[in-house]
Amino acid sequence: MTDRRFRQDPSRPCFVISVAAGLVQAHPRTLRIYEDEGLLAPARTPTNIRLYSENDIRRILWIRRLTQERGVNLAGVKLIFELEERLGTRILESLFDEAATPDAEQDGAPESEPQPQITRIVAARAATPRPGEPDD
Repeated sequence: MTDRRFRQDPSRPCFVISVAAGLVQAHPRTLRIYEDEGLLAPARTPTNIRLYSENDIRRILWIRRLTQERGVNLAGVKLIFELEERLGTRILESLFDEAATPDAEQDGAPESEPQPQITRIVAARAATPRPGEPDD
């Protein structure tokens, strides 16, 4: 017998909500909230039971890291995921790689260094006036 039989496709849904919640150390209600917010789309059985894949588990872990370590709200997480999808880049990895390196101010580097891509995107979006808002 070979090990191929036990290898699993990471996109194959196999974890029920209680197991998935246990794997990411969250309450099952939290996973339902992520689904309601459009951050997750777990597969469903014919009897409507949610099934999570390894890819879903990874996505949940990213959501939890962003919300707990970076203070991003769920709407911000959704925006980051949409940007990643549209741009075809791995924004999250670069965001956390940036956090792992010391701050520019601590190294004595000038503040005029190029901003990371995600910061530029968010800054540009924030600078764009919205309809109905007064201009300063």
